Amino acid sequence: MTNEYTFISLYLFFGACFGFATYSKRHLFSEGPRKELDSEKTSLLEGRIFWVMVCTFLWPIMVITRINTAWVLFKRKKKAQK
Repeated sequence: MTNEYTFISLYLFFGACFGFATYSKRHLFSEGPRKELDSEKTSLLEGRIFWVMVCTFLWPIMVITRINTAWVLFKRKKKAQK
């Protein structure tokens, strides 16, 4: 029983840490890369709390969307070099 609680606690703790660490780059975790200036304008506390809450529960999905964004940016850069 304790093992399940440990796993869930670690999952949530890692998600919260992930949210705090990626807050300044949250514009890269959308369905595609956006400009940083286009990201949502909210108060620092309100925006950070929401971002951390989302990442706490959905961090695996956020990692996958960031991989997709990195791939799209890579293809754009490669296309621009041609």
